Amino acid sequence: MNYDLKDKYVLVTGGSHGIGRGIALALADEGCNVAICARTKSRLDDTVAELKQKGIQAIGIVADVMIFSDIEWVMKSIIDSWGTIDILVNNVGGGGRWGSDDIEQTSENVWTDVYNKNALAAVRFTMRVIPFMRKQKWGRVITINSIYGREGGARPWFSMAKSAEISLMKSLSMNLDLVRDGITFNSVAPGAILIPDTGWDKAKKENTKEYTQMIETIPAGRLGEPEEVANLVVFLCSSKASYINGVTICVDGGYSHAL
Repeated sequence: MNYDLKDKYVLVTGGSHGIGRGIALALADEGCNVAICARTKSRLDDTVAELKQKGIQAIGIVADVMIFSDIEWVMKSIIDSWGTIDILVNNVGGGGRWGSDDIEQTSENVWTDVYNKNALAAVRFTMRVIPFMRKQKWGRVITINSIYGREGGARPWFSMAKSAEISLMKSLSMNLDLVRDGITFNSVAPGAILIPDTGWDKAKKENTKEYTQMIETIPAGRLGEPEEVANLVVFLCSSKASYINGVTICVDGGYSHAL
């Protein structure tokens, strides 16, 4: 299928590992030029090398999205190189395992840090790409969310931050000026995804009981793969999805309870 994405310019935040890396590689396979940002230079360099092997332009920028000046640096680096941006994937985030099950003993800093890393980072990047998308009358903004942005079950600071991201995308998707300038805003909500060196991968290696119990609750009978999230993102970026706007789509094997 031709997704009409060749030569588009893309930024994937947190694009050197896990779901972000999968999205970056999938968009590169469609001919997109891809910029990624992340904190770890070695991972950035490895992923940029993989991207360039696909025959596209690739940029890797070391940045911490909790630092405002780093976000400005990411955008300056991309615009100085390319002059525009067509697609933003707000992938950076996390914090679902931060803090404690004892909410009263969890510092307020956990609440603010998780909100800043997820919702506020998405706001800052989105507001900086919109002018370029409006100028060219085309754009895609996709925020990688979580099933816990749609329903309870996670630690509250994480659900709150992810719900805010969904609200951001939905609110922007209803703005007539933006959408009639050819921009769409959507959310993708993964469930349990097996990512190397993160929560479920560690549980698989160190806490077999916890991992097995989780698998048993998923109708699909397994965890998802980053590439399965990436496949949906590629479609939402494409011309085939031009009338899909303001939605949140789960990639969770049927695990979540929300309608």
